[in-house]
Amino acid sequence: MSFDSVRFKQLERAGYNRIGPRYLAAAGTRGELVGALLAAARLEPGQQVLDLASGPGLLARDAQAMVGADGLTVASDISEGQLACCPELVRVAADGERLPFADQSFDRVLCGLGLMFFPDDQAALRELHRVLRPGGLLALSVWGSADQVPLVEAALSCMRRLLPAPRQARPSIFRFGDSAELARHLGDAGYGDVEIVPWRLAVRFDTAADYWQAFLDLAGGAAESLSRLPAETRQALIAGVAADLAPHAAGDGYRLTSTVLVATGRPV
Repeated sequence: MSFDSVRFKQLERAGYNRIGPRYLAAAGTRGELVGALLAAARLEPGQQVLDLASGPGLLARDAQAMVGADGLTVASDISEGQLACCPELVRVAADGERLPFADQSFDRVLCGLGLMFFPDDQAALRELHRVLRPGGLLALSVWGSADQVPLVEAALSCMRRLLPAPRQARPSIFRFGDSAELARHLGDAGYGDVEIVPWRLAVRFDTAADYWQAFLDLAGGAAESLSRLPAETRQALIAGVAADLAPHAAGDGYRLTSTVLVATGRPV
């Protein structure tokens, strides 16, 4: 099974364009993460901020409010469909591995649950390093290890059990789930003063079908691939995911508690 980064990015872009406004609604279940990442970023009025992998602009909206009228927050994403959800912001559709911004343009760079989706994470981190001003700060979040993130792993486990292996390999979204590994990647890209703090996110779903729909509404390229499956296969996945959710049953629904790593680093 080979990896084609160009094809991967095409699928991601198509998937996030497809889910569009549904992503904005579903992402509300992760709203607490916005506050955790913004607190880590230590924003101040008047700063210039880039929010990479911004999606529909959840982080960017709050960041703009924090930097005020004298500051600027730019929302950037590979998906024009996602950026269409935040027309009130300055928006730039771009590949995070090749940013269209001048050197040392920003005081802060944010990247919420996005680094895992860049095929060349070092290229993306170096680009963020390039556009940060001396003394600036990168603040990002990534999923923890697979066993710590049932919010995503339950769906992936169901897919592995019921579907053949995909022809197109995908980078693991858990590949930075170990703090030491994440710190190493940040150090290799030229960041110092790295701090990584684990954060716990709890989300409740009434039914397995609700969980599955929420997964689809946030899954980007995976959602695009799943949308092309026969209807009966998609229905089998909806029915089958209940088995993967069973360990997280709580009352008449499911409660999934997952780990997110919030990291900061300064360009050196």
